[in-house]
Amino acid sequence: MNALLTVMLKELKDLLRDRRTVMISLLMGPLLVPALMMGIGSLAHKRITTQLEKPLELPVVGAEHAPNLIDWLRGQNVRIVDPPAEPERAILDQKHDLILRVAEDFGEHWRRGLPATLEILHDSSRQDTQIPMQRLQRILDQYRQTVGSLRLLARGINPAVAQPVLVAPRDLSTPESRSGQVVGGMMSYLLILFAFLGGAYLVIDTTAGERERQSLEPLLATPAPRGAIMSGKIAAACVFGVAGLLLMLVAFKLSAEFGPKLPIRLDVSALGIAKLLLVLLPMVLLGTTLLTLIAASVKSVKEAQSYMSVLMLLPVIPTVVLLINPVKSQLWMFAVPFLAQNQMILRIARGEDIAAQEWGVYLAAGFGAGALLWLIAARLYHREKLAISG
Repeated sequence: MNALLTVMLKELKDLLRDRRTVMISLLMGPLLVPALMMGIGSLAHKRITTQLEKPLELPVVGAEHAPNLIDWLRGQNVRIVDPPAEPERAILDQKHDLILRVAEDFGEHWRRGLPATLEILHDSSRQDTQIPMQRLQRILDQYRQTVGSLRLLARGINPAVAQPVLVAPRDLSTPESRSGQVVGGMMSYLLILFAFLGGAYLVIDTTAGERERQSLEPLLATPAPRGAIMSGKIAAACVFGVAGLLLMLVAFKLSAEFGPKLPIRLDVSALGIAKLLLVLLPMVLLGTTLLTLIAASVKSVKEAQSYMSVLMLLPVIPTVVLLINPVKSQLWMFAVPFLAQNQMILRIARGEDIAAQEWGVYLAAGFGAGALLWLIAARLYHREKLAISG
């Protein structure tokens, strides 16, 4: 144990001498991630608010066929403009978000009491058209229901007859769950990535870097057990990773409490931050031990760094899978690395309770996988060729 602590303190002391690296690792990440999340949230909120409040600019093809509809639209904060010569091309060229086309037989069908055709031209692949499209559809639905009710009243029929069933959706979601759905995916990816690779620099430098500098061989020649030397290096990287993670969570809490007020409510209480830290601790251990295995198996620092691009993709996998194919949480998911962290962070972001059984499975699987990789790394440190560079 004394050898482990000595190696850990030695590695941390060497790291603190490189002040530029420490500043970048411990300050840039914790500051940039909360700023990025709050900045994106602020921009998204501003865009949505602007699109909802400003007049909806709507080119209308064939406006002369439906004068009553045009008057209705103007009364609903819609600004009617002249249509382009080629409506389809204007949509594809992103010159307009929406274009309403009134059929030439609209007036005839209207007078005969038949359904009249309205066509909305839009590009569903553009996210910035979703809110204008929803606004226009809601306005047209109100117009359709109003006209339909008036027609029934003109014939002496109660409009309620046309609504045999009244559907009343009751949304049981909380503000925390709705905001967690918006930012939970991004937050989980950034937190998992930072926890997983937070100690990457120290791990690579103390293993592959020392091999290149030929300073690992004298260290392994000391009477200290090689397993203790390896454990000290892993412990130092874990301490460094947890320190950066703590700074990030504190910065996230401060930015949420004192930053610009957004309609995003997340649990940033001391208990919520403590839960996030507990969720990410197994990921710090897992990432540090896995990087130790990789760094001890390669021949140079460049080769070790080349694996970083692959490792950065691992936290993306569950986020993309859940985005494409959302699934209900099951107990076995809390034993799968990355997927478990994603599920836990989303639960915390949504303000949902996590059962004791789920906590038990998650912590046992997470720390168990980290301990297994730790033992494999300890065996790897007993290889004689470990100290040989190149």
